[in-house]
Amino acid sequence: MARKKFADQQLKQIIEAAIFVHGEPLSLDKLQTTVLDEFELSTRKIKQLLESIRLDYAAKGIHLVEVASGYRFQSDDSLSPWISRLWQEQAPRYSRALLETLSLIAYRQPITRGEIEDIRGVSVSSHIIKTLQEREWVKVVGHKEVPGRPSLYATTKAFLDYFSLNSLSELPSMALIEQQVKQDPQGPLFDFKDESDNGSGDNSDQDSDENLDDSPDENNDADVQFDELKAQQSLLEDDGDLQEIEVKDE
Repeated sequence: MARKKFADQQLKQIIEAAIFVHGEPLSLDKLQTTVLDEFELSTRKIKQLLESIRLDYAAKGIHLVEVASGYRFQSDDSLSPWISRLWQEQAPRYSRALLETLSLIAYRQPITRGEIEDIRGVSVSSHIIKTLQEREWVKVVGHKEVPGRPSLYATTKAFLDYFSLNSLSELPSMALIEQQVKQDPQGPLFDFKDESDNGSGDNSDQDSDENLDDSPDENNDADVQFDELKAQQSLLEDDGDLQEIEVKDE
């Protein structure tokens, strides 16, 4: 097939439309091998076109953003108070116990349930782990080589996508966390911002309360809403999920 030549503006229109209609983050590789396949564009060229599109939307209410799984359009965060009115459901709320468990997995991954319990000083409800797995925010990535071979948990690309993140490297520093704890000892380890109403088109995460609350014996009175996530720490650099691993106890 002869290589087609299109002007940059036409190529941008193709990319823009593809991302808009895809319904979920569209990766650069998929762009290159599907809608842009016949143009034989280099990865560098596609990135230049994506950056140009991003700049086109910079001053608008919708932005092109890159998350862990690819590129997508979503509304500006500052518009959330108005955009959220499109959905009658209340924003998801999560207990302190669930947030602390998720925070520890994000910062200490891969980590076992027992190690989480040692750090928190209380048992971790099975319902918490089940909820995090059902929402596809964490998954088992291996087993630790100690008696019983407990499961090792880590965060997923779905976790990053949900909070509009590209990698775990954006997690706030531990110094910032310690400062926040000093200012508010009763608050969560860090606050998350729920991106479920950011206009990206995915509202499936607004579950019923019974799926969002965790164990009744673990600080249900400390419910907090995911308010601001500036998070991450370097998920795998390859194209997929975390691999099955085994960690030997030292």
